Amino acid sequence: MGKEVYSHYDTADYLKTEEDIAAYLEAVMEEGEDDPAFLARALGVVARARNMSQLARETGLSREGLNKALSGDGNPTLGTVMKVAKALGLRIGFRPAA
Repeated sequence: MGKEVYSHYDTADYLKTEEDIAAYLEAVMEEGEDDPAFLARALGVVARARNMSQLARETGLSREGLNKALSGDGNPTLGTVMKVAKALGLRIGFRPAA
């Protein structure tokens, strides 16, 4: 038997369309509910699926600052999350929990 080789899995590789991204973020919101770090990490994945450097320019944040804020270890402000969402062409909304 030969040695099996596995490639590194990255969700960002599978977010090709706007619909993919929206479905992914909907699933994250369902799964992570009240965990802001979970959402920040998910936005980081979407940012990697796009172009992190361009996103940094569009939001006015440094690439390093954006990476840190969206790593899941950072603590981005709501303003940062909204800037990132807007630059990604996304809109944050609210709906009844029930």
